[in-house]
Amino acid sequence: MAHNHGVNSKEIRKSFLDFFAQKGHRILPSSSLLPTAPNLLFTNAGMNPFVPYFLGERTPKDLRVADTQKCIRAGGKHNDLEEVGFDTYHHTFFEMLGNWSFGDYFKKEAIAWAWELLTEVWKFPPERLYATVYQSTEREPATLDQESCEIWTGIFVQAGLDPNTHVRYGHKKDNFWMMGDTGPCGPCSEIHMDLTPDGKTDGRLVNQGDPRCMEIWNLVFMQYHALPDGSFESLRQHYVDTGMGLERVAGIFATTQNFTDFSKIPSNYDSDLFTPIFQKIRQLAEKGVSNVHAYFSNELSVQETEVAYRILADHIRAAVFAVADGILPGNEGRNYVLRRIVRRAILFGQKLHLPTGFFADLSTVVCQNMEDDFPELKQNAALIAKVIRKEEETFQTTLERGLRLFQQWVESSARCLSGEQAFLLYDTYGFPFDLTQLMAKERGVLVDCAGFQKEMERQKQRSKAAMKKSIIQVITPKGMPTEFIGYQQLKSSSKVIEVLESEGQWYLVTEQSPFYGEKGGQVGDRGLIRVEKFEIPITRAFWQNQTLLHQVEVAVIPEIQKCLPSWKGKEVTLQVDANFRKRVSCHHTATHLLQWALRKVLGNHVHQTGSKVEDTSFRFDFSHFEKLSPEQIQSVEQLCNEVIAQNVPVSIQEVPFEERPQDCLAFFGDRYGDRVRVVSIGDVSKELCGGTHAHTTGELQHFHILKESSVGAGIRRIKAAVCEEK
Repeated sequence: MAHNHGVNSKEIRKSFLDFFAQKGHRILPSSSLLPTAPNLLFTNAGMNPFVPYFLGERTPKDLRVADTQKCIRAGGKHNDLEEVGFDTYHHTFFEMLGNWSFGDYFKKEAIAWAWELLTEVWKFPPERLYATVYQSTEREPATLDQESCEIWTGIFVQAGLDPNTHVRYGHKKDNFWMMGDTGPCGPCSEIHMDLTPDGKTDGRLVNQGDPRCMEIWNLVFMQYHALPDGSFESLRQHYVDTGMGLERVAGIFATTQNFTDFSKIPSNYDSDLFTPIFQKIRQLAEKGVSNVHAYFSNELSVQETEVAYRILADHIRAAVFAVADGILPGNEGRNYVLRRIVRRAILFGQKLHLPTGFFADLSTVVCQNMEDDFPELKQNAALIAKVIRKEEETFQTTLERGLRLFQQWVESSARCLSGEQAFLLYDTYGFPFDLTQLMAKERGVLVDCAGFQKEMERQKQRSKAAMKKSIIQVITPKGMPTEFIGYQQLKSSSKVIEVLESEGQWYLVTEQSPFYGEKGGQVGDRGLIRVEKFEIPITRAFWQNQTLLHQVEVAVIPEIQKCLPSWKGKEVTLQVDANFRKRVSCHHTATHLLQWALRKVLGNHVHQTGSKVEDTSFRFDFSHFEKLSPEQIQSVEQLCNEVIAQNVPVSIQEVPFEERPQDCLAFFGDRYGDRVRVVSIGDVSKELCGGTHAHTTGELQHFHILKESSVGAGIRRIKAAVCEEK
């Protein structure tokens, strides 16, 4: 592991942000690794937080911004986990430096500023830089990106370099960026650096997968909209989206010692982002472990040792930043990916004979090294170490038994692990499948992947069979949006625009309604509908796309069913059950109060992962890594009841999304439009929420936790109630 002799990462990060601040950009803090897009496991690119701007869902407050964005690529479409450690430039966690223009400047400025920062501020040797430009082939979008080509040509000519050598051309795979199959897209221009000893490859290594010629910056120019039929149309506004990996740039500075020595193959791991972690690993390795399992008893080669060091240094950064943003090791989704990362690191730590608890010890180094730029690490350092240590302990209890079993199978079987065996290691001993594959590969053993997937599918079917779901699906005609007016009033008149029937149930659709439809975990309103001489109970209100369906109870009056189809077009009166709404609203306010109290008692890693708000009680699911103690439950109850006793006002304000308070909590996975509702409980709690609420906390009367339990690894559930004395 090389020592860092170059410009350090803090200087690079700061100079990048300072440079674009001088160019009129607003500098934004990094968004959370918990993405707002529901289809993403993690924030995996610098552009993720800005997608609503590109799609026209929100209007940006500033037209020019710059930031450094925390990213994790492990799991899902963008998954670099398998490559990490085995090369010197892939990472699970990385920082993406970026500058953005939302309909302001375009190619000329973006390219000129990139060149200025690299060559004038950071002093990159111009003769070692190459720019790629989009050139389409048959059946690819657009044609040559002539504008970028001309700009780069002018820049290289001015630098005394031959543009025919330094401007390279790439097709859709390398030089056309798309958000998805449809949506905003456009050509991109990448800047590559020749890191060979003499630097005279004349661009032959660009985009050839050679680590001696590295892409350092990608400038994306969104100017088209991809349509479902495969065609492209021009966007009314053009966007700039650039991304440059801090680890890559810091590695180049370090490996070349500020461009004075190009004799070594470049490595991201040479920079000060990793060297303090390597130093700590060496200290821990010197202590060693006396009783090592037979699987780990072999001495590692120099190459194997370096791989293990890189994996540990990379994975601890991912674990630290994930836990700091409230992501905990678990059994599903992003939580499971984090568990895989931690357990993969633990296995490689065992290979190095590191002592128990080593991974938690490494977390302290990361926090100390990066807390100045990411204050959430300083705030959560103790919690991060505790979560990682607990995961180590959990894995350690099953690791020995699982390894013995694995060893027996390898020694006694034909040279292939069956799908059933791999699944047993996964299901009973907590071995992620890729770890089993990795161990098997090291022993020259195959794994029956298809058999494992069959066992996984059987488990899913068993889980489905154990679940009882009631799914109501009513086909509503398009173009039937309902105006919800229930925040202001509980009674209104409206016209029936559709009468629907499905599986013996009847539903009315009106032009507008005061009924709150099931949403955000809150149950829908109940009440009455009056039409002609009839007064009929509404037992449920729920949304289907933009249409609010009122489920009516036809059994109370036998002749209603015959009349229902004729009600289309008639005026009706809708009346919400005020007492039911009030009880539900009080319980919804209680969920906000509970989240505040949990974060105060347990830590800021607590985030709501689900809820069910009813009139008699509510359940609240949240991220946490262990069972709450009786003392913690008592503290949470006491905090909530103190705020209730103070009769604190609950205020609701609708504001533009960009002007929401910075300390306002949002429910990750929700999509927010241009305007949002901010629900504030005095100075105690602020959350984005579309639900209904009490007017003051005094209406809640008393808060009591009925039950605390586990939903799964890393997720706890509280059932609680208000409105009644204990």
